[in-house]
Amino acid sequence: MSFTVEERGKPNTLSYRLFFKNADGKYVSPFHDIPMYADESQNIFHVVVEVPRWTNAKMEIATKDPLNPIKQDVKKGNLRYVANVFPHKGYIWNYGAIPQTWEDPGHKDEDTDCCGDNDPIDVCEIGTKVCLRGEVIKVKVLGVLAMIDEGETDWKVIAINVEDPEAKDLNNIGDIQRLKPGYLEATVDWFRRYKVPDGKPENQFAFNGEFKDKEFAIETIKSTHGFWKALISQKTNSGGLNCKNTCVSADDSPFCCSTDEAKAVIEGTTPCGTEDPIPCSVDKWFYYVKE
Repeated sequence: MSFTVEERGKPNTLSYRLFFKNADGKYVSPFHDIPMYADESQNIFHVVVEVPRWTNAKMEIATKDPLNPIKQDVKKGNLRYVANVFPHKGYIWNYGAIPQTWEDPGHKDEDTDCCGDNDPIDVCEIGTKVCLRGEVIKVKVLGVLAMIDEGETDWKVIAINVEDPEAKDLNNIGDIQRLKPGYLEATVDWFRRYKVPDGKPENQFAFNGEFKDKEFAIETIKSTHGFWKALISQKTNSGGLNCKNTCVSADDSPFCCSTDEAKAVIEGTTPCGTEDPIPCSVDKWFYYVKE
């Protein structure tokens, strides 16, 4: 199963969008149409890469837009870039999401005592390769971190691309501690502090900031898949999310998006153009004393 992307708008501007097509050239939603599992028998999951490692643009699946393209997050009318909180540069992993999952804002998690953040579950892919924006990769899950972001549960799954040369040696969270010393601590530090330059407080974590193992992580992913199933079958309130899809819902579902509708969505966006430069301020390092 393979997917390609189609760029619309001008990169590094408000008009930029990245739409997805399947192997048949059919437009698909990366939120709803790409299967969660790449190989269910082996617990191998698909991940849609939103942010390549070392980059700063906060790109994300647009859950409220038709066909859910990847676009850059906007804050107060400006494109959002993650600050470089010393000693980090941009995102320190390939960052993305597992399709067909949803952290339900109406469900209070027993472990975190907080409701979901209304997004697909996030993934930090720790392999060697710097992935491309919009790349759909197959990963094996190693563990999970339970971040509390402004009172919402925001799970961070730790995974590695199955095609990575290090994948054979990494099978659980303990293997990362052994083979990549300091990486998990840096991950907690990154998530704890990345919003501070924006005037926000440090993020908090359940389980005292400790990572849970592979089995816990897989059960967490399965739980969010269950919430997504309820969402796509109209058994729960969509809360403003756009659930239009081209492959999952039956023809009589209001969420079914025809080929013509999908084409109209694409044609309603700006044609691909020359990219704007990224502001120089994005490369600045931010320093502050840890709390």
